[in-house]
Amino acid sequence: MRTPEALRHRLNGFPRVRLGHFPTPLEKMERLAGHLSEELGDKVPALWVKRDDCTGVATGGNKVRQLEYSFGAARAAGADTAVITGAVQSNYMRTAAAFAAKLGMECHVQLENRVEGMGEEYHKSGNVLLDRIFGAKMHHFPLGEDEKAADTNLSRIAERLRGEGRNPYLFTLSPDTRPTGALGYMQCAVELLEQAAAEGISFDAVVVPTGSAATHVGTLVGLRLAGYDGPVHGICVRRDAASQTERVRSIARLAEEMLASGKVIEDAEVDCRDDWLGPSYGKMVASTREAIDLAGRLEALIVDPTYTAKSFAGLIGLTRTGAFDGMSNVLYIHTGGLPAVFAYRSELYPDD
Repeated sequence: MRTPEALRHRLNGFPRVRLGHFPTPLEKMERLAGHLSEELGDKVPALWVKRDDCTGVATGGNKVRQLEYSFGAARAAGADTAVITGAVQSNYMRTAAAFAAKLGMECHVQLENRVEGMGEEYHKSGNVLLDRIFGAKMHHFPLGEDEKAADTNLSRIAERLRGEGRNPYLFTLSPDTRPTGALGYMQCAVELLEQAAAEGISFDAVVVPTGSAATHVGTLVGLRLAGYDGPVHGICVRRDAASQTERVRSIARLAEEMLASGKVIEDAEVDCRDDWLGPSYGKMVASTREAIDLAGRLEALIVDPTYTAKSFAGLIGLTRTGAFDGMSNVLYIHTGGLPAVFAYRSELYPDD
């Protein structure tokens, strides 16, 4: 049976560390919808935002939901050290460092150089500064687009730690890794459907960012298992649509295997859009800047150039191209990323 209650019962079988502030708010974006209606007419649906920038730990964000389950698995394995890899301005590593500090674990973060040509503020402020504040030990990795090499080097760090008597747990992001973090967005699916029911509404479409794909896969598989059959649009923040589609499908199969659920989604249900990606990960384009401006000026939302500004641009772009015509309610999942904004100050306001 596919209901929120049945999914909640299934998720209760996985270890979890409960540090997040849930449920996160569900808010209507009336000023954004009004702005787009002035441009497009009365075909703009009600636009809602799931405020996962308010998940509580270390400025919040989607990684809190993911890491509740990943650290649950780490503690179940008796780990005393978290070893994690990601981009220099990784929300994932920042949040993992905060979890480790809260749980009394050592944390090692491997900073992959994914964005070329960035200055000192990018490499030292924002999430990097918070990594240090939370006590993480820093490791620098020169490659940015080789997940296998990054995971191999992470294994070398873990091996050294074992030689020192530590018991490390590796947080890898390669697409063949058991997608434990996706469980957090299956939990989110239960939460948001219950909130929608309390509001007396149903969502006609959902918009999420898609990068490592834990949020996208968790949301899509979770919503299907909870009985929702509407479209889930993944907005690419790192790879082109074709590459990301294959990644999401592959990880979805691993998630189904992890849940022992049988096949939950069809390949055709995986929708990835790269229209707002720009030249590469972490690089801004005009739609990114517009998203930052409209989110802040109209809804007092902070979206970051790497993830949320691109997915917010996707919400705006899909509205403009008619993807939501005839719909009543569309949901955008705000996955956070506040600290990264400070790493882009000189790009956002070059004349200051």
